[in-house]
Amino acid sequence: MNNRHRPRPSSSGTRRPNAGGGRDDGRRQDAGAKPPRGSAEPRRTDQPRQWGADRQSESSRRSDAAARRLEPTVQPPHLERNEDEAAAGEQYLAGKHPVLEALRAGRALNKIWLSNQAQRSLVQPILEEAKDRGVVVQFADKKKLDQLAPDMQHQGVVAQAAAVSYAEVDDLLARARELGEAPLLVLLDEVEDPHNLGSILRTADCTGVHGVIVPKRRSASLTAVVAKTSAGAVEYVPVARVANLAQTIDKLKEEGVWIAGADVSAADDVYKANLTGPLAIIIGSEGKGISRLVKEKCDFLIKLPMAGKINSLNASVAAGVILYESVRQRRSARSGQGEGHASP
Repeated sequence: MNNRHRPRPSSSGTRRPNAGGGRDDGRRQDAGAKPPRGSAEPRRTDQPRQWGADRQSESSRRSDAAARRLEPTVQPPHLERNEDEAAAGEQYLAGKHPVLEALRAGRALNKIWLSNQAQRSLVQPILEEAKDRGVVVQFADKKKLDQLAPDMQHQGVVAQAAAVSYAEVDDLLARARELGEAPLLVLLDEVEDPHNLGSILRTADCTGVHGVIVPKRRSASLTAVVAKTSAGAVEYVPVARVANLAQTIDKLKEEGVWIAGADVSAADDVYKANLTGPLAIIIGSEGKGISRLVKEKCDFLIKLPMAGKINSLNASVAAGVILYESVRQRRSARSGQGEGHASP
């Protein structure tokens, strides 16, 4: 039976977790009850989301238009992370004209570096084109650019080309529709390690994930290191880069996708959660986890049970455990064994 247009069921005797604890999806909360401050707002069961509806609200159109108008990000040098390892084997474009023409041709670029000493008239066309394309721009000293593009006349302009082209969020949802499956997506919140991104892409391909979404800033990009770590999965799992992860979550909710955040403070572990149906799983950085705003946007939070002295897992390992639990539940649901909740 197709349950996409019905409210999400919960397993008998279990509660659907959210940031503020647990609740039963089948019961209304008291009219006057308010969620705790800083917690995810409970989902209304009298207005279920519908996956596959061909619509786009006015608010989402405004959000998309605002994202396109964003200025290119200018990060001071002291905020730049160590990119020496990621630079190995990468393809860099150097010089004003090669970078400008690559932008105009729509080539996928991870980032553009501009020299602090570059003339404004020289870099202004690049800044304007990067703004229109949503490409991240960072100012750096000449020494940094010399390291990125040695033995090249870079004229104070260097760009890093993506290993593969990025997709759009709509492409990920369309991929699920074409396969006749409920969307299964992974959102990465400030996961900056390229090895983690590559490992997650490899697991995503093995578990049938329809796509991965990353923010344009404070996130690993599709570099050669990512491609190598993914063992080729980067060629099969589409990756979308977005200007604002919180706005993207709102868009996914409008499309009927449920948002689950992996967080150590969750009330219930992953084996008590319903991971069937249209779902996006958010994985945060190892140091800070999911950011506050993104956590508040989640429909519910999940955690992995910990029995040892270490209370956290590598981001890619945690993503793998959660994704395979979702695969197990989905297979159980298809075989008529219910939602497939495991015993805690």
